[in-house]
Amino acid sequence: MPRLVLLRHGQSQWNLEDRFTGWVDVDLSARGEEEARRGGALIAEAGVELDRAFTSVLTRAIRTTDLALAAADQLWIPLEKDWRLNERHYGALTGLNKAETAQKHGAEQVKIWRRSYDTPPPPLPTDSPYDLSKDRRYAGVDVPAAESLKTTLDRVRPYWEGRIAGALAAGERLLIGAHGNSLRAIVKLLFDVSDEAIVGVEIPTGNPLLIDLDRNLRPTAARYLDAGRAEALPTAP
Repeated sequence: MPRLVLLRHGQSQWNLEDRFTGWVDVDLSARGEEEARRGGALIAEAGVELDRAFTSVLTRAIRTTDLALAAADQLWIPLEKDWRLNERHYGALTGLNKAETAQKHGAEQVKIWRRSYDTPPPPLPTDSPYDLSKDRRYAGVDVPAAESLKTTLDRVRPYWEGRIAGALAAGERLLIGAHGNSLRAIVKLLFDVSDEAIVGVEIPTGNPLLIDLDRNLRPTAARYLDAGRAEALPTAP
C-alpha cells in the first residue's frame, strides 16, 4: 500500500524573528536544523522506508529534507524540487514582524490575512526588495503578488495530481518536505477537508506526519511520529 510522510521544515531564521517569510529564501536556524534531524530520527525509529522525496525550491525546505533523510540513513533516495510546493506568498506582509503588523492593522485583520481560506494579504508592491519575478528559479513562472490558502492549493493541486499522486499510485513510499501552507493544501486534498475546517488545521514543524493510503489514495491511518507535539488531524473521508 502507498505511504506518505509530510514534514514541515524546521524553524527558519525569520520564524525565529517572528517575520512573515513566504517565498523569501531564508535558511534554517540552529533549532530548525535540530528539528529536521529529529524528524529524520523519528522516521528511522518508526522503520519507515522511503522511495522518493519531494520538496520546494526554498532552502529551508530543501535543507530540512536533506537533514531528515540523512538522519534516517536514506539521503540516497531521489529528490525532486518544484516551486509549486513553496510556502504561500504573503504579499505586502513579506518581511514584516507579525506582532508589529498586528499592532498596526489590528489583530483581527492580520488573523484574517494569515488564517482565512480565501482572503489574501495585500499584494507585494512592484518596487519591493522581495520581488522575485527576476529570480531565475522562477523563469517562466507568473510569480504571484500575494496568495491565500485557496490560491496556494490551486498551484499545488496540478503538481500533486500530475506527479506525486502517480508515484503513490505506483506504490512508492514518499516524503514531502515542504511548508505549513503547501502541506495544509495537501492535507485538504487528501482528507477532503472543508474550506471552513481547514482554517483550524495546523502542521507542527519537524514532526513527520505518517499517512497510510489505500489503492485509491484515500487515507486509512494517519499519525504524527512525535505524539507529544501532535496536532489534531482531520477525519479521513
